[in-house]
Amino acid sequence: MFTLPQKDFSAPTTCLGPTCMQDLGSSHGDDLEGECSRKLDQKLPELPGVGDPAMLSSDTSYLSSRGRMIKWFWDSAEEGYRTYHMDEYDENKNPSGIINLGVSENKLCFDLLSWRLSQSDIQRVEPSLLQYADWRGHLFLREEVAKFLSFYCKSPAPLRPENVVVLNGGASLFSALATVLCEAGEAFLIPTPYYGAITQHVCLYGNVRLAYVYLDSEVTGLDTRPFQLTVEKLETALREAHSEGVKVKGLILINPQNPLGDIYSPEELQEYLVFAKRHKLHVIVDEVYMLSVFEESVGYRSVLSLERLPDPQRTHVMWATSKDFGMSGVRFGTLYTENQDVATAVASLCRYHGLSGLVQYQMAQLLRDRDWINQVYLPENHARLKAAHTYVSEELRALGIPFLSRGAGFFIWVDLRKYLPKGTFEEEMLLWRRFLDNKVLLSFGKAFECKEPGWFRFVFSDQAHRLCLGMQRVRQVLAGKSQVAEDPPPSQSQEPSDQRR
Repeated sequence: MFTLPQKDFSAPTTCLGPTCMQDLGSSHGDDLEGECSRKLDQKLPELPGVGDPAMLSSDTSYLSSRGRMIKWFWDSAEEGYRTYHMDEYDENKNPSGIINLGVSENKLCFDLLSWRLSQSDIQRVEPSLLQYADWRGHLFLREEVAKFLSFYCKSPAPLRPENVVVLNGGASLFSALATVLCEAGEAFLIPTPYYGAITQHVCLYGNVRLAYVYLDSEVTGLDTRPFQLTVEKLETALREAHSEGVKVKGLILINPQNPLGDIYSPEELQEYLVFAKRHKLHVIVDEVYMLSVFEESVGYRSVLSLERLPDPQRTHVMWATSKDFGMSGVRFGTLYTENQDVATAVASLCRYHGLSGLVQYQMAQLLRDRDWINQVYLPENHARLKAAHTYVSEELRALGIPFLSRGAGFFIWVDLRKYLPKGTFEEEMLLWRRFLDNKVLLSFGKAFECKEPGWFRFVFSDQAHRLCLGMQRVRQVLAGKSQVAEDPPPSQSQEPSDQRR
C-alpha cells in the first residue's frame, strides 16, 4: 500500500434545466452527491413549467404533487448511494463490499479531528446553549466566523459579524438563498459541469430552476484551458434563457469548482461579478473547498479578498466545515452577505435549518484555534490530500487515461470517452453500472450536466487501502474483467512506488 504522511497528533505540536430534471443526490456530501444515478428504465417526469404542479404518475394518493416530486427525487436519484449502503466495504466484515470513490468527503484526517474535538475546551454545557438563540446564530459564533473568514479569505478589511448567518450545512444555504432571492419559476445561471445536487437544493422548497452555461473540454478561441468559463458564454446563456421566457435572477459560482477542481483567478472573478452587476443579478459564490487547495503553486483567491466588490448588495458567499474540516456529518455552514434584507430573510428560515447551541459552541472553539489549524491540521491535511491525489493520478497515467486536476478539492475529472464506442450517455450509464457491479462507486458526468458523455469524477480523499482496492477494481472494469477484488493478505500487498509525500 502507498502510505499517507502521518505524524503523532496525540497533542498539538445553456440549455435550461427544468427543476428536478437531473441525476442528483444531495449536498456538499450531505447524503450522496447527485452523482449516483437514476434507474435506467425510469422516465423523467414531464414538468410543464417550473413552479407548476409536477405531473408525476404515482401509485400513492397520500402525497401532494409537490410531495410526489420530492419523492421522485429520492426514488430516481440515489440508486447508487442506497446500493452502496446495503453493501458497504469493510476490510474485516465485508472485504468484497462497495468502495466509495463517488462521494466527495475527506476521510483522511479523522485522527486529527477526533483528538481536537475531544479536548475539554470544546466540551461545554451551559444554560444559554440549551435555549433559543438568535436565529442568525449565537453572537459568539458569528464573531468567530467573521474573524475566521477575514483571516483565511484575506479580506482587505475585517468582516463583520452582523453579515454572518449560520445554518445546518451548504444544502440549507442554497435552499434558503434560492427561496428568498427568486420567485417560483425564475432561474440561476450555473456553469456546467457543476455539483448536480444544487438542482435539488434550489428546487424542492423554492421551485427555482437552473439555466446552464455549457462549457466544453476542447480548447478553442480565447479559451486557455478545458471547460473554461467566460463572460461571452455567460451572455449567451442569459440571452437563451430570456428567449425562452425565463427570468434569470442570479449566477452560481463554485470556487474551487466541483467537479473540475478549477480555480477562478481574481481577474476572472471580477469579470463575472461585473457581468452580474450589468444585468442586476445576484451572485452566490460557494467557497466550500477554499482551504482544500493542496498544491502550493495554485494561487487561490477568495471573492472576499477582492479590494472592491462590483455589487456587494448582490454578492453572497458560502462556506462550510464539511469539506475543509472533513466533518460533513456535523452540518455547519455559513453565509456572508452585506445585504441585511437577505441576511434577515435567510435567518428567518433558520427556524428550520438552525444549529444546536452545543454545536455552535464547538464550532466557535474550533474556528478560533488558529494555532492548531495553521500548525497542525492544514499542513497535514494538505500533505495527505497531495499524497492520495498523486497515487490516483499515477494510476490513471499508467492506464493511459486523460484527466483534469488543478490541485484543489478531493476529486479528479477523468476522461473515459474512449471506453464509449458510440459516445452516448446511455453508454456512460452502462459503464457507471459496470463499475458499481464490480463494487466501486463513481460519479458519472451526466449527473453534473456535462454535455460530453464519458467524463467521470474520481474522489481520492480516502485511506490508502481503500484507494488501492478501488483503483484495482476500476482497472478490472476497464480491462473487461468482472471479478470483485478483495484485500489481499498483508504479505501479498503491492506497494505503489514512492507515494509518501
